[in-house]
Amino acid sequence: MQRILVWDLPLRLFHWLLVVCVTGSFVSAKIGGNAMVWHGRFGLVVVGLLVFRLIWGFVGSTYARFFQFVRGPAGIIAYIRGQWHGEGHNPLGALSVLAMLGTLLLLVATGLFSNDDIAFEGPLYALVGKDLSDRVVGIHRLVEPLIILLVVAHLAAIAFYVRIKKETLIMPMITGRKVGAGDTAQGGGAIAFCIALAMALGAAYGASGAWITLPPQATPPPAAAPNW
Repeated sequence: MQRILVWDLPLRLFHWLLVVCVTGSFVSAKIGGNAMVWHGRFGLVVVGLLVFRLIWGFVGSTYARFFQFVRGPAGIIAYIRGQWHGEGHNPLGALSVLAMLGTLLLLVATGLFSNDDIAFEGPLYALVGKDLSDRVVGIHRLVEPLIILLVVAHLAAIAFYVRIKKETLIMPMITGRKVGAGDTAQGGGAIAFCIALAMALGAAYGASGAWITLPPQATPPPAAAPNW
């Protein structure tokens, strides 16, 4: 047993920035009104974060990579029976990670084309128009309770590990290190980080709609002067 690096710095930054942005998105949506501007901004940051995490799942350090922690049914059954031992995400936790990423991707994808029938329009609303946007809003609202359920389950799992297994999951996500029998994380260097960051920034820019050129609006003809 030794103190090993499990979570690299980019992964930890992703985790805590995602916590802030998801919380901010939820609060701003409940406030409504002018706060919807911040709802949209938080959503754009989440787009970049999710793309970064997907890329980092292939080029990041050992325990950040999907092939390291995503297991099949045999691995999940072994974990439930107490026969699985390892560092990083356990096979059951891996399902939670995938569910969280997939749900957030669906939320931001639909949010980009949404509207609130008052003043807010998603940054890509102009590409779909009102009718399709209204249908997308229905999907967006339908998925909202699912992300809340996943967050509650995540917090319950943290509490379970603290109370039952006497193991904290929060400190390793802050310091990156924990006492374990596995190998310290390798890989995920500067080049991999720059690639993932560049793709994340590109995705956020694309989602912002800044590249969309709207057709110029026709100028109404001047009113004729009255003939007195």
